[in-house]
Amino acid sequence: MSHDQEIGLVDVLRGRRATYQFLSRLFRTEVDQELYDTLVSMRFPANTGNPLVDEGYRMICGYLSQASGDVLTELAVDYVRAFIGSGNDGFSAAYPYESVYTSPKRLMMQDARDEVLVLYRAAGLAKQESWKEGEDHIALELEFEQILCERAIAALEEGDEDACRALLLSQRNFLEDHLLAWYPMMAADLQKFPRTDFYKGLGKLTDGFLRNDREFLDAVLSEDEADASEDGEKAEVA
Repeated sequence: MSHDQEIGLVDVLRGRRATYQFLSRLFRTEVDQELYDTLVSMRFPANTGNPLVDEGYRMICGYLSQASGDVLTELAVDYVRAFIGSGNDGFSAAYPYESVYTSPKRLMMQDARDEVLVLYRAAGLAKQESWKEGEDHIALELEFEQILCERAIAALEEGDEDACRALLLSQRNFLEDHLLAWYPMMAADLQKFPRTDFYKGLGKLTDGFLRNDREFLDAVLSEDEADASEDGEKAEVA
């Protein structure tokens, strides 16, 4: 990888890290004043090339630009409506847990939770005492991708391309085996349960971003494989 290619990849990885961090925070808990102030000051992309991402940003921006009155209370109520619901049958909200969408009875703390917990521990991550929810919560799965991004950036900046590639591969595997195996179903539910375009937009934005990210990782890893194959052929000729 040339120096210019390395710089370009680092920039892209930083953007991915920031987006994962942003999405994780929005799913983690209700919008507070600090986050709201940040949101209203942000400039959202208008044309990313992904219809889901563009529609998600448009809906979030549209809500923020027209919101009035006690916005934080409105968003807090809608957060509960969207992610917690009022029933206990697994069908009353867009429950933010992989287990709910991958277990036959839509129950929490099932096999998916155990699987991601193994991956977190293998990566040297421990659950924070303040976190009381299941480890397969969408916010934690997004944060895991964020952490892998951070580690890939550090590896690349240290000149360790092999370590960077291994981390990118881990990110793609986690996307395919976990996030994209269930989140699109949650994204569909996020068009049903919230009343505000803020959380409906978040559902679309996240869905589009995850799909885009898998395409990006596929492309980068395929390019690395092609480069490695070419280097091997050159070595044989020499």
